[in-house]
Amino acid sequence: MSIRLIVNADDYARTPEVARGIRQAHRRGIVTSTTAMMNMPGAGQDLHLALGECPRLGLGVHLVLTSGRPLSSPSRVPSLVDGDGNFRPLERFLAGLDSVRVGEVEAEWRAQVGRFHAVADRLPDHLDSHHHSSYFTEDLFRLMLVLAREYGCPIRLAFAQGSQAGMIGLPAELGGAIAEFAPRLTAEFRPRGPDAFYPSFYDEQATRPELIGILDRLPEGTFELMCHPGYVDAALLAGSVYARQREAELGILTDPSLKEEVQARGIQLISFQEL
Repeated sequence: MSIRLIVNADDYARTPEVARGIRQAHRRGIVTSTTAMMNMPGAGQDLHLALGECPRLGLGVHLVLTSGRPLSSPSRVPSLVDGDGNFRPLERFLAGLDSVRVGEVEAEWRAQVGRFHAVADRLPDHLDSHHHSSYFTEDLFRLMLVLAREYGCPIRLAFAQGSQAGMIGLPAELGGAIAEFAPRLTAEFRPRGPDAFYPSFYDEQATRPELIGILDRLPEGTFELMCHPGYVDAALLAGSVYARQREAELGILTDPSLKEEVQARGIQLISFQEL
């Protein structure tokens, strides 16, 4: 067997400058895949730019419930929005998790995938979710698996690689429930996906030594590495706590010597399209 690695950049179209940075990370660096936030105002234009400038970049949908506005009319998804018709930010979404209606989530996620399909003239090559919200409850995860089966695409795994990182990115208070239903539903649906998911290249750990360490530890098989490269703009600074860190990630991921490190280890860079 060989070692195959998907380097997936989250949050495409979060802002135009985030999208531009991801395209740069693909053209000049090791990023092979991205997932688009199709509810963002500039998502259609950003997706057109990716299709034109980066024909080999894998393109998936980053299912959103916790940022921006829904594509659905707020009156159709009242359990998902605040009084202004915006998605509730993560902490407020978690506080009201019991009141979320899965039928409304389905309508909105189908709208997000539908917009991707309308712009790209093809279905996404994988699904994952902003803030990993698709794994927060059994109903949400089951819905994601149903959609992935219907659209014929892989998903991101629910758990991180390694015993110390198993719940990275997932709320600690939901850990016990997720640990029970996620393996059970995964066994039931048997979705396509990589063998393991590496999320630790993030924030203070988004460093070259951390990334090289991940490359060194990869066994034979197929893996996904999550990253968040991008350029900073006013919209990002106003709407996200993870802003300037993206430019630091971009610098590491586009360092020419990093491609040499990948090649030296015999790692084949792929996208979800090749699963």
